[in-house]
Amino acid sequence: FLQENMLLILSFCIKNIRMKISVIVPTYKPKYYLFECLNSLKEQTFPVDDFEILLVLNGCCEPYKSEIEEYLLKNIMSNVYLIQADQPGVSNARNIALGYAKGSYVAFIDDDDYVSPFYLEELYTKASLDTISLCYPYAFNDGTPEIQLPYYITDAYEYCSRQTRCLKLSSKVRKYFSGPCMKLIPMDIIKERRFDVNFRNGEDTLFMFLISDRFRYFAITSPSAVYYRRYRLGSALFNKRSLKERVVNCILHQFYYVRIFISNPFKYNFTFFVSRFLGEFVSIRN
Repeated sequence: FLQENMLLILSFCIKNIRMKISVIVPTYKPKYYLFECLNSLKEQTFPVDDFEILLVLNGCCEPYKSEIEEYLLKNIMSNVYLIQADQPGVSNARNIALGYAKGSYVAFIDDDDYVSPFYLEELYTKASLDTISLCYPYAFNDGTPEIQLPYYITDAYEYCSRQTRCLKLSSKVRKYFSGPCMKLIPMDIIKERRFDVNFRNGEDTLFMFLISDRFRYFAITSPSAVYYRRYRLGSALFNKRSLKERVVNCILHQFYYVRIFISNPFKYNFTFFVSRFLGEFVSIRN
């Protein structure tokens, strides 16, 4: 009873505190990797009073809820707000967190990834209300973090960091927008828009395209702001889908892109639209 009352009090506090950054971490039946993620956020050089962590436990409860609460009490992470949701789905979890978020900027982090100590500080320094800041991505296989894997977004970082002119979605910077992580997004860009819970695959990319009509500028951090992308068996990335599912998903996604683009063709970047539309054919093979 006491724990339930504490959660209600925390929920009230979330709605009444302004923050510079809201960090959103959805999690489902988490294991050791979630605590590695939280440890990395605990070690941030960014002032702890200036960012909140909205941790959404979705589609499950015990023993995970108690384990997380025990960790938070032991590590005295007062800026973490645990939200438990019965409905499963990473998109649903992110939408719930966006409803609570009080930051001027939003950083999405997956529960099996983690970030460098300078991550939030550098992203915030580079961002502004019309600028999305982008970090250095580092991919690795679970169990061997010392071995960096080839990663297309890391290639995009290397390209973008050498550019002196304004980065545009028609350049390689668009590779960053296959998902919401590895960046700091002004809340003024997201506003009322949310992830579409009707999609079980590729909803990250759909959401990024949906809000891309509000993109203006991009900034690249130094390599000190690192997002560590973990590849692990059992994650959604490795869940195999049937050919039928992939084909149906491709068609539905393409319909979504066309519908959004024609709703305001002068706001959405045509090159970005074409790359997303054609990219769905590639997804059929994976």
